[in-house]
Amino acid sequence: MYSHVTLGIADFDRARAFFDAILPMLGLTRIFDDPEHGWIGYATAPDATPQFYIGRPIDGESATVGNGVTVAFAAPDRETVRRLHAKALELGMVDEGAPGLRPHYHADYFGAYFRDPDGHKICVVCHRPE
Repeated sequence: MYSHVTLGIADFDRARAFFDAILPMLGLTRIFDDPEHGWIGYATAPDATPQFYIGRPIDGESATVGNGVTVAFAAPDRETVRRLHAKALELGMVDEGAPGLRPHYHADYFGAYFRDPDGHKICVVCHRPE
């Protein structure tokens, strides 16, 4: 459905270190890295979509967090949701919702939420039954 999603960042090295630590748990690798211009991209393969990018805003203004915006990454199973959420908290991120079922979305929605280094709300979710 999507080609890519991009989130603005303030600290290039901190954001890179964080996403490099968690996204491989979902099978995503860094496919693009341009420190000079402040952009990094991740995907399952260089020509695969969707892709996830982080970068300094092109307009030169400060990166800001969108109210009501959540970027959700699909996990293959519930254990990956647990492990990735734990890793994010280990790296100092703010917890926004422990791993667990959210049956108000649907019966098998197993998700966890946290804030990334720039305060963006990130979700990791598995839609499959146990």
